[in-house]
Amino acid sequence: MQWRRQIHYVAIDMSPGCRAAIRIGLPHATVVVDHFHVIQLANKMLNFVRRRTTATLRGRRGRACDPEWQARRQLLRNLEDLIDTRFSTMWNALIDTGTIGMTLLTAWIAKERLRDLLACACTSADRHRIGHLHFKFLTWCADSEMPEVRTLARTIDRWWPEIAAFIATGHSNAKSEGSTA
Repeated sequence: MQWRRQIHYVAIDMSPGCRAAIRIGLPHATVVVDHFHVIQLANKMLNFVRRRTTATLRGRRGRACDPEWQARRQLLRNLEDLIDTRFSTMWNALIDTGTIGMTLLTAWIAKERLRDLLACACTSADRHRIGHLHFKFLTWCADSEMPEVRTLARTIDRWWPEIAAFIATGHSNAKSEGSTA
C-alpha cells in the first residue's frame, strides 16, 4: 500500500509487541519512543525503590511520619520544578535518614540523569554531548548496585535506538494519547 511508504516516523510507548508489529508492517519507518513513557518508567522505578527500601529497613510500609514518605511527591518532580527550599528540605531530610535516604537519592539522581539525556531532544546537541550524557547515566546506574536502577539502565540500553530517535527528532505521541475522541 502506497500510504505506508509515506510514514517515516512512528512514536510509541515502550511496548515490545508494538515495536515488532511496526517493524513488520512499516519496515522503512523509524520507531521513536515517546519521552513521557521513559520518564514514567524511571518514576515507577523510584517508587518501587522507596517502597522496597522502607519495607526492608523499617520492616513495614511507609507512614506519613517517615521522611521518605513525606518526600515521595518531590522525588517524582523534575529538579527544575522544585523551588530551592523544597529541594533543600527534601535533600537534607533524606540524607538525615541514613541508608533509606541515600538509596532514594541515588535512584532520584538516576532519574534526573535520564531526564538530562532526554532534554537533548531538538536542541541540536552533538553526538559527543549525547554520548557523554548517555554514558553518565549508564555509569551512575551501574555504580549504584541497586537492582531496580540497573534494570532501568538495561531497559534504556535495550530501547536506545528508539530513544536516540526521539532525541534526534523530538517526535512524540502525546497529542494522540491525550485525545479524548
